[in-house]
Amino acid sequence: MPASLQIESGACSEAGRKPVNQDAFGLTTQDSPPATGKGWVFAIADGISSSDVSDQASTLAIQQFIQDYALTPVEWSVKSGGLQVLRSINATLNAQTFRSPYRFDKNRGYVCTFSALIIKSRAIHVFHLGDTRIYRLRDQQLQCLTEDHRFWVDDQHSYLARALGMSPQPEIDYHSEAAEAGDVYLLMSDGVFEHLTSEEILQDIQTASDLNRLCQHWVKLAHARGSEDNLTALAVRLLQLPDHDMASLTQSMQALPFAPAIEEGKPFDGYHILRCLHHSHRSHVYLARDLQTGTQVALKVPSVDLSADAQALERFYLEEWVARRISHRHILRPYTSASPRKFLYSVMHYVPGQTLQQWLLDHPQPSLETVRQLVEQITSALEAFHRLEMVYRDLQPQNILVDTDGQITLIDFGAVSVAGLEEMSELESTVTLPGTLQYSAPEQFLGWPATPQSDIYALGVITYQCLTGKLPYGTEVAKVKHPQHLSRLYYREIRYTQPAFPAWVDAAIARAVHPQAEKRYAQASEFLFDLRKPNAAFLRHAHPPLLERHPLAFWRGLSLLLACMVILLLGLLAHQPKSCANVEQFARKQCNYARQ
Repeated sequence: MPASLQIESGACSEAGRKPVNQDAFGLTTQDSPPATGKGWVFAIADGISSSDVSDQASTLAIQQFIQDYALTPVEWSVKSGGLQVLRSINATLNAQTFRSPYRFDKNRGYVCTFSALIIKSRAIHVFHLGDTRIYRLRDQQLQCLTEDHRFWVDDQHSYLARALGMSPQPEIDYHSEAAEAGDVYLLMSDGVFEHLTSEEILQDIQTASDLNRLCQHWVKLAHARGSEDNLTALAVRLLQLPDHDMASLTQSMQALPFAPAIEEGKPFDGYHILRCLHHSHRSHVYLARDLQTGTQVALKVPSVDLSADAQALERFYLEEWVARRISHRHILRPYTSASPRKFLYSVMHYVPGQTLQQWLLDHPQPSLETVRQLVEQITSALEAFHRLEMVYRDLQPQNILVDTDGQITLIDFGAVSVAGLEEMSELESTVTLPGTLQYSAPEQFLGWPATPQSDIYALGVITYQCLTGKLPYGTEVAKVKHPQHLSRLYYREIRYTQPAFPAWVDAAIARAVHPQAEKRYAQASEFLFDLRKPNAAFLRHAHPPLLERHPLAFWRGLSLLLACMVILLLGLLAHQPKSCANVEQFARKQCNYARQ
């Protein structure tokens, strides 16, 4: 059995000497387990003392953060999900202050400090605004993981610099780090940590058998030492960390045995096998018909050779997992059968048609408008992945189906990168170049992680190939082994071989396939827009100097010109007069030569 995440926790919060407790806390308990793939959440908030409604702000912040974070897509990373939720909470609090009598005095509005700890797989994630704190105890060393957002005027006076609800655009601290079994994390309000010493905290944790009682002890101790603020303490101990795998997401598939030999024309697990669509050493794809509904499906069976390849099997599990979490008209849809599977395979809806690779062989010179229509559909599909923090990573003509109406469908999701899953698996680190070499972005050859800009690069390469039948950099991209090598890649303008080709379209493709990812389009839709409408920036540079368009040709031409000048000068020197007496004769000869 794979190891799972096991924790113990405790908490205590009291008003202390104040009439109202403006602190709030929340945590995922063993009785209310977290949503699959989202992690365990622990949060603390402290309302500002100058406000009569800050207790409402801190309570709302805690409740909404825990509830809304659990509802974020599992495909999102913890960072994206947490920041999105906190920005939403901040907007709510800020709007409530604006609608209240305190809209001109934020020190009396809906404002609170906030700190959250999310434990997912083998990492912890910290979100923070204000002066509540999160500590980590490891190897008898107590370290504060947050920074107090408080500005000190002098030794006695200070004010809060950052908090939820304080400004329309909050600046939220975030960081993550690897966790270790045995780590203890503490979340405290200033009413507690200002009255405890590090030595006391270390000693108390070593002897504590119950974290609830430990937090109660710290609250009472801070109160006894004269704390005049609300008192809140929360403690979390990591007992066991999970394995690096996708077991929690794919247990049902892992339990299935490999399928026996499948033959065309014979039944298999509720399907009638019609014919083989694709065959490789890694998998076999068959056209089949559901015996109950008569629906034609594509049935993909992994090769038995993969039984010892854990990484390849994870990719196989991932393909259906991704397909079931994304719905788009240009992305292959999974098929759900009425009866459970008895063997390891995946089933997708069957899409009749041919790959874009075959389509290009049948249509070697498609019009620019035809290519635009293809790119428009591919762009729509890619952005459906990107919205869920997925990177397709293997965009190539072989993975794009084109039907008789010119409609495209993206297939094969085994290389897709999912931000939410990468936090739970070492899959990304073990797959350095999942895509096809000709369509992989230069940064992937450097071992850098794929981003949406990597997909945009592949889209640009496919666009270029559709229009020219060639690749923008030939085979030079595969030779990139160092960041300095990126400067060696020169885009081969389409206008060089097709003079009538629109310069602004050529410039758009050049930007999409720029060697440096940060200089490409931020979104694929921007590339599509520039393919259809001239970008003013491209029109201004429709005729750049030869040095920018063809550096190699420029320097070769300049070298040839210099060589000719040297030869001419040598010729003139060879015919110069031997003495001053012959100067007039030499000049006359030169004039006669010029007249001729």
